[in-house]
Amino acid sequence: MLSDKMQSALNEQIKVEAESSQIYLAMASWAEVKGFEGIATFMFKQSDEERAHMLKLVKYVNQRGGQAAISALEEPKLDYTSFKKLFTQLYKHEVRVSECINDLVDIALSEKDYATHNFLQWYVSEQIEEEATAKVILDKIDLIGDDKGGLYLFDNDMKVFSSTGHNIVQ
Repeated sequence: MLSDKMQSALNEQIKVEAESSQIYLAMASWAEVKGFEGIATFMFKQSDEERAHMLKLVKYVNQRGGQAAISALEEPKLDYTSFKKLFTQLYKHEVRVSECINDLVDIALSEKDYATHNFLQWYVSEQIEEEATAKVILDKIDLIGDDKGGLYLFDNDMKVFSSTGHNIVQ
């Protein structure tokens, strides 16, 4: 059985994961309209993954005797003036999500809720991957600079990563 504090914190994380899905979805839509098929494909896939992370939390809360709360979301406020700014926002968001997961782990340990602590370890590992992926993308964008040919190749690389199921950091 979840404590009220743990349930409340998990419900907040459900909202964070839903917001993450929305951010990726907004970026995907922008990239698709701009003709960046690879980036759009990658972002749509990431949006789906974030939604799956949210659903995993919903199921967990409900299975542990709690009540998952589905909150309203605000439209993502993103700066689309450059790819670097866009992906920097994404990286910072992933760092924030990691901090939220770490806070959940801290609550689970302080409450001696070892089942939730164990459950959250998957999210800890997942966030390591998410941050690394965002950082590698930023590094690639730095390498490209203002080179349109490089951006074209980067877009194609993003499509390959999305279609093969391989992570960009591998």
